[in-house]
Amino acid sequence: MSDALRAAAFGDQPDAVVTTSAHTRDRWLAAVVLGGQGRYATAAAILTDLFRDPDTVLASLALSTLASHRRQVGGHEVARRLDAAALARLTDSSHGDGDRDGIDLLGARSDALLGLAADALGTGRLSTARRLISAADGLGDVGWRGQVRLRWVRAEVELAGGNPEVALPNAEAALRRARAAGAARHVAKSEMVLSAALTACGGVTERGRAAKLAAGVVDRAIEYGLLPLVWPCSLLLADLEPERADDHRRRAAGALHCVLRRADPIARRLAASSPWVPNTLLAPGEPTEGSIRANSFTELPPDRVKVGAKASDRGGGTSLGCRKESP
Repeated sequence: MSDALRAAAFGDQPDAVVTTSAHTRDRWLAAVVLGGQGRYATAAAILTDLFRDPDTVLASLALSTLASHRRQVGGHEVARRLDAAALARLTDSSHGDGDRDGIDLLGARSDALLGLAADALGTGRLSTARRLISAADGLGDVGWRGQVRLRWVRAEVELAGGNPEVALPNAEAALRRARAAGAARHVAKSEMVLSAALTACGGVTERGRAAKLAAGVVDRAIEYGLLPLVWPCSLLLADLEPERADDHRRRAAGALHCVLRRADPIARRLAASSPWVPNTLLAPGEPTEGSIRANSFTELPPDRVKVGAKASDRGGGTSLGCRKESP
């Protein structure tokens, strides 16, 4: 597998521009990067093609990854079916474990179980989510990525259950592990989960720290082009900084419009019908170029550069590119 693609998917280059490859595992890594950047249409096309790959671990990872993308736009029921299929594919125990990023049988099983737990959380089935988290926790050493995701989902379940004091140490642990791994996208997501946990704790000190964390996530997510983190974290800031709530909500709407513009029709339908996506962020039809620019998101020239190039190398600065893409 390509080291450059690993660095883009799970390291310090989440803003890399990726191209498809003949190697199937490289194609999965490319789809992970594209999903992190909110380029859901292109990612979905790659992942769907991998569902029936003879490598059952890869097929399972592809199903779980698309489930994650569907969940990010509020499609928890659709994601549940994909995660269930991902778990069902893992009948072959001949694959060796020990991949540093969990691209192995154990990592795929962890991804599927934690995906199912997140799906259960999204549909209000907290007891089911907790059982699935326990099953994932019992897998043993799934590596840094599985440990981070386990703590994300556990923190989110405890927040939903009204237990921020339990969520907080899990969020803190996720952030420590992500930082130790040098995984920029996972660090940002961990900081967002931690910000939510601190907000739920309700104290002045906690809310101050939460606002600082959330603002940092938004800044870095814009720098790296990680749009799926920009809009929920901006909504969190709208609660934490009510005096700037309108600005934060405008930024959230702009980021979500960019994501949906680059999404496939299924993702768009899921977002439009999901209770998890505020109607106030959804504008009728596709966003216009003018509305995107008005919300601090600028067009970038077509990105035809090799893997490893960064947004800053393309002249993007700290703005977010939003242009039409074909699946």
